[in-house]
Amino acid sequence: MEIARIAVIGAGTMGSGIAQSFAQAGYRVVMVDVQQAYLDRGMASIEKSLHKLMTKERITAEAKATALERISPSLSLGDAAHAQVVVEAVIEDAEVKKKVFRHLDDITDAETILASNTSSIPITELAATTKRPDKVIGMHFMNPVPLMKLVEVIRGLATGDETCERIMQLARETGKTPVEVHDSPGFVSNRILIPMINEAVYCLMEGIASTEDIDSVMKLGMNHPMGPLALADLIGLDVCLSVMEVLHEGLGDDKYRPCPLLRRMVAAGYLGRKAKRGFYDY
Repeated sequence: MEIARIAVIGAGTMGSGIAQSFAQAGYRVVMVDVQQAYLDRGMASIEKSLHKLMTKERITAEAKATALERISPSLSLGDAAHAQVVVEAVIEDAEVKKKVFRHLDDITDAETILASNTSSIPITELAATTKRPDKVIGMHFMNPVPLMKLVEVIRGLATGDETCERIMQLARETGKTPVEVHDSPGFVSNRILIPMINEAVYCLMEGIASTEDIDSVMKLGMNHPMGPLALADLIGLDVCLSVMEVLHEGLGDDKYRPCPLLRRMVAAGYLGRKAKRGFYDY
């Protein structure tokens, strides 16, 4: 199956970054969201990202203009109907994602691959809502998408070999490095990363060290480019909590219990960078 057109559902941080990466790789992309304001913000984010790459002389002005021209923002999910691959990048809520997958299953060609950028929700669960579970797969990009090379390619229980091979190849053609993993809560990246962040929040809650000192230990002692609490702010504390809840429920082990402080901060709206306040003020 030749891939000429890709649809990205969701114009947020991840969706816009995914759309940009595909467009830079030469694909025509329709980026769908439910409000014009979200689309406008997504396109502005893409333009800003491309402008940074241009000022750093990593792309030319012509390449920037061409990439932008390849992206078509849309308010209609129906505009995804003619894509050969659809990547869902809506909020990390299983029921919302299932609703999107059911709709996509109804409107797209039977051979269209339906991928999810979920960071923790089981692909098998999403695939079960469709009539093509062999064509459903995870394509978990890292944030910020235009700069990060890794893509976790997650095989659900019924994902076909051909589907997996095509998505692995698509990731390579987009300049990414795909890693194939089997379906499990949190996959590999968040199975390891988010519990580390959760443990850092426990250290803060228990008064073991300050926010800055916890991050300094991991940066200076473990050579991490960013401390876990600053990273949580970048990811979004609501996303971190959601992943921990999926791990706790899916694996049934209390070591994955979300830290009470993390719950309180999310309840207060202290979600990190996007809310201008999290473990740090922005």
